[in-house]
Amino acid sequence: MRTADFDFLLPPELIAQQPAIQRDHSRLLVLHRTRGTVEHRQFREVLEFFRAGDVLVLNNSRVIRARLRGTNAQTGGTFEILLLEENAANDGWVMMKPGKRARVGTQINLQTSKNKPAAISATVTATNDEGHRRLLFTGTRNILDELEQLGEIPLPPYITRDPNQESANDDQRYQTVFAEPAGSVAAPTAGLHFTETMLDDIRARGVDVQFVTLHVGLSTFAPVKAETLAEHVMHEERYEVSAATTRAVNEAKAAGRRVIAVGTTSVRVLESVAELQHGRLIAGRGRTQIFIHPPRQFQIVDALLTNFHLPCSTLLMLVSAFAAPGTTHGREAVLSAYTKAIRERYRFFSYGDAMLLL
Repeated sequence: MRTADFDFLLPPELIAQQPAIQRDHSRLLVLHRTRGTVEHRQFREVLEFFRAGDVLVLNNSRVIRARLRGTNAQTGGTFEILLLEENAANDGWVMMKPGKRARVGTQINLQTSKNKPAAISATVTATNDEGHRRLLFTGTRNILDELEQLGEIPLPPYITRDPNQESANDDQRYQTVFAEPAGSVAAPTAGLHFTETMLDDIRARGVDVQFVTLHVGLSTFAPVKAETLAEHVMHEERYEVSAATTRAVNEAKAAGRRVIAVGTTSVRVLESVAELQHGRLIAGRGRTQIFIHPPRQFQIVDALLTNFHLPCSTLLMLVSAFAAPGTTHGREAVLSAYTKAIRERYRFFSYGDAMLLL
């Protein structure tokens, strides 16, 4: 399949710039896969589609304050830095703007989140074919320990903010209420709709709420530059599956009960492990480069709750695969649902509305 097959036109005003007033006040489009029908609901009504015995799996990775700012030590020019992958303490790959000015040997003086000079610097030590820079940080034992003072919440580029004003609302709302292990540079956004009260209500219905961890990195949000899906290569992302989640999911599958994944990142963890373990989960940590796109069968996930995704993104391709497993017809079903969502003025992307595929 071609990457362009997953393109669609989205009015810019439907790109959500702010979260809903309350987390669970977003809207919900329900796609019934076998019938091909769509319902328009409120997110809170998702509880009506859960039943006792279901296992609901969410990604509990915490977003780190991964966006840094600095100045060129020689010219004074400004840089924006997004941490991507740690090689070792104070040594990691980053995305930089403007990248062309960050040649090997360039020294960067970092700033605090209040735009004041920090006693920490970084030196560009290498570049790669994708235009990323490798930085060596000095002036600290570990740059990750400094992010609360230096870093900013890494909102995606389609959400616009005054660069001189950080929103306390973003600091809270671009994070799930159940976030624990730190490591993501983008939020697992399908989980943003849930409140603690809502999760308690779900448990009260007899649904087993479980968690996996996938630290969202470049694979999740990088654009697909290849012309065909077969040419695209995903980056590695770190995951962890607990013994409790493993037991709950394996027992549910053995008993014919549903496993409902919240977000494409949860799907990628579950299906990655199942691919290695012949349809079952085992507890542990690992790295995944799994690229889920049509046509694909799913071994674990029976229902998917997700947001509305960017055109030509790997996330949209995953949702399309799930809409019609084992075929290429899911693309048409999902794009048709997106057309209805646009007509009904749903809000798209990270702070937008949700979609449930049953």
